[in-house]
Amino acid sequence: MSANELPKSVDPHLPVIVGVGQLLNRTDKGADPLEPVKLMAEAAAIAETDTGVTGLLKRAQVVAAAPTISWRYRDPGAIVAELHGANEAKTWYAVVGGNTPQSMMNRICSHIQAGELEVALLVGGEAGRARKEAKRHGSKPSWTVQTDEVAPDWLDDSPFLMSDEADMARNLVVPLQLYPVFENAIWHQSGRTLSEHVDFIGRLWSGYSQVAATNPFAWKRKAYSPEQIVDVTSDNRMVAFPYRKRMVANPSVDMASAAIICSAGKAAELGIPTDRWVFVHSASEAKDRSVSTRWDLARSPAIAAAGHRTLELAGVTIDDVTHLDVYSCYPSAVQVATSELGIDPSRQLTVYGGLPFAGGPWNNPVGHAIAAMTDVLRSDPGSLGLVTANGGNIDKHAFGIYSTNPPASGFRFTSAQEQADESPQRPSVVNHEGVAVIESWSVMYDRHSEPTKAHIAALTPEGERTWALNDDPDVLGLLTTTDATGLTVQVDGRGNFGLV
Repeated sequence: MSANELPKSVDPHLPVIVGVGQLLNRTDKGADPLEPVKLMAEAAAIAETDTGVTGLLKRAQVVAAAPTISWRYRDPGAIVAELHGANEAKTWYAVVGGNTPQSMMNRICSHIQAGELEVALLVGGEAGRARKEAKRHGSKPSWTVQTDEVAPDWLDDSPFLMSDEADMARNLVVPLQLYPVFENAIWHQSGRTLSEHVDFIGRLWSGYSQVAATNPFAWKRKAYSPEQIVDVTSDNRMVAFPYRKRMVANPSVDMASAAIICSAGKAAELGIPTDRWVFVHSASEAKDRSVSTRWDLARSPAIAAAGHRTLELAGVTIDDVTHLDVYSCYPSAVQVATSELGIDPSRQLTVYGGLPFAGGPWNNPVGHAIAAMTDVLRSDPGSLGLVTANGGNIDKHAFGIYSTNPPASGFRFTSAQEQADESPQRPSVVNHEGVAVIESWSVMYDRHSEPTKAHIAALTPEGERTWALNDDPDVLGLLTTTDATGLTVQVDGRGNFGLV
């Protein structure tokens, strides 16, 4: 297709990805450390080259950035825009959340479909490994510091965690504490023995690593067998029951991604080859209740509502989707998503390779998943791809359907929050005193694979959820070898429990 040629059947306002870029800065192999915005800018340059049109980044009207953790910027998009001469670009930013790259994509596409935007850049990047090494040597990188007066033109400042007084009172905010709680609830409901369930996780995660091994943009290009993921060794220690180190996200990476999104009309006008085009068909988003007030710790009403809404808006079923990227910070996140969306877990669940293997750059793994999905769909024209995104403790969710074929009814987006909010809410209590029944639990380990502390979610006789702690070795031994669901405990009113 030459410039200015757009088939009459294609809506000129359709949002279409025209270029993607990914960058690995292998500081672990001698590369000079770069701060996150420099990584983003380089990924953006790669994305521009991918479009085949020089100078496209200068035309960007919006630069949207996934939130950074390895270095705190007030508006990283402004720096990226300046580096590429996008002097008229507005900047969008979000506070935190692994859902944000897909959420930003949804916002960009909605504005393009509405005729309010023609060229946008979506970027994200982290220098977690470089920052970690600097800290280890007692230094602090001399990276860009923005003054307090700097602010993006649009800011999504929604909370990262859907927290409740009950879990906050026990300092249960770290994902490594709570994803095992989801996992053990899933294990109990599965009916598997402990060894059977751990083996199931090993097979699930081995599938992710197999894809990472073939992904040139994966941080760790190694295929692990299920046994290598399950077996506890010096370099695969226990971190939180039942998770080993290879089962959790790896944020110690220096990597970035970028995607350039245009209206179809502008892409045709600029002469961007159509073999670069990947259309966004539909999207939806929703948030779950706080962990303390969810009715079932093995379920996500928000994933069910927003995931199915995304499929409905595209006019397809999950069986019509050929390529998947299911967000994979922890195995429980994948199992909840596949269960809610009716995805066979034996399918290939990623095009990127997953957070433990391809890399988990804090809030931007989905930026890499979108870039990888774009390349996969270009190689399989006409097929459909689904990207899922998860923020917090299975808190915030965003979805998108992609294809090289244009959608018949334009890009379609609606929130599924109202439907998610129809789910029942469980009451919670902070300082319960008396008997309760264990609903699920997690056990934390030290660096020598020794258990140190247990957290339980327990149900009171009134059906309220409460949280309690215990560090007794005998209790820890029981909770790391037995399905403890249904065991009766005595809670002392100060957040400690003992087995009855």
